[in-house]
Amino acid sequence: MSRSALTGSRIRERRNMVGMRQADLARTVGISASYLNLIEHNRRRIGGKLLMDIASALEIEPAALSEGAEAHLVARLREAAAEGGKRIEIERVDEFAGRFPGWAELVVEKQRRIAALERTVEVLTDRLTHDPFLSAALHDILTAVASIRSTSSILVETPELEPEWRGRFQRNINEDSQRLSEASRSLVGYLDGVDDIDASTTSPQEELEAFLGSYDFHFAELENAAQDTDTQDILAGSELLRSSSARALAEGHLQQYLRDATLVPLSRLRSALAAHGLDPAALAGHLGVDLPLLFRRLASLPKELEYGPIGLVVCDASGTLIFRKQIEGFPLPRFGAACPLWPLFRALNQPMLPMQVDLAQAGRSAGHFRSYSIAQPVGEISFGKSMRFEASMLVIPDDPAVESTHEQVGVSCRICPSATCGARREPSILAEGF
Repeated sequence: MSRSALTGSRIRERRNMVGMRQADLARTVGISASYLNLIEHNRRRIGGKLLMDIASALEIEPAALSEGAEAHLVARLREAAAEGGKRIEIERVDEFAGRFPGWAELVVEKQRRIAALERTVEVLTDRLTHDPFLSAALHDILTAVASIRSTSSILVETPELEPEWRGRFQRNINEDSQRLSEASRSLVGYLDGVDDIDASTTSPQEELEAFLGSYDFHFAELENAAQDTDTQDILAGSELLRSSSARALAEGHLQQYLRDATLVPLSRLRSALAAHGLDPAALAGHLGVDLPLLFRRLASLPKELEYGPIGLVVCDASGTLIFRKQIEGFPLPRFGAACPLWPLFRALNQPMLPMQVDLAQAGRSAGHFRSYSIAQPVGEISFGKSMRFEASMLVIPDDPAVESTHEQVGVSCRICPSATCGARREPSILAEGF
């Protein structure tokens, strides 16, 4: 049933909301109660002066009765239905939104809240399992506690201890208690400071990602700059790069960005996109560049070009993620290893071979994506020297309605709900269908 055919349902909903009886409304607009009853049950179409009279009597705009719920509410309901994993009468979503807009908003809001909570659980679990700062802080605390316990036991169980040794042990307890206090304060400060679980940083790599994210991965001042441009002005203006290691990583990234922008200026890339769309193979051929460079340029497109979200992941030959640009629906692990089924890692086993694989994220919020991957050597290539390889994977949202076989992947084994995956390394805290 279309939204325009639900005018009667909205009239009935509004009449009940304002507490008006059907007979009273019919009398006010000059029609019979039986005819109004047919209208309210969508058995008679309505428009023109009668619709305006009814809207006036109900103190509501006529468009709110004829058009009903906004299209975005219906779209969000469809998204909630797709994420719910249950059998839902999707063909009646327009009717539900039209008759019960308040309930529809509640369903959408609750689904959004559930998705946010699920993401929080995933990130916190990943952090508690793999965060190096938490591991080090807890190790310091437990070590200090064990030392205090051991020293205090000696003092209690050896009353005849010489004063010199007693004083030495007491100094040890004092030093260990100070170390315990400092470690505890540091841990509490770290946990209290994490207002946004995705924003906190504990490593130079994360500082770099926070810095790049603050620019949306696009540096307009480098797009038309010369190769000898000093990038220090950009680095100096950021408070997100707290460590010297992070600043060194950021400097390397900006220099790489500058080289890429020189080889593929934004104006050329824009023209190529207009001719070929988001087709990496065609774009790389048109521009005469390799795929990893093209991936980096696509991932740095400014939002105003409106090519949608584009994610990028790069790993070295060990499988460690050395660059992450995350997009909604395809989360990337902050700590620990990523899903071994990603085409990113498959590309390492088949260097120089481009791969296009359609992916679906495991779990209830199963987004669909198109991925493009390739592994290529980096650095100097010379006889007698081992080649270094890096793999890159471009991730673009895909329309789930398009006929395609999507391979199911996860984020990392610890928080992947797929119980039957043969590549699992460790048990998941999530059950299938979570």
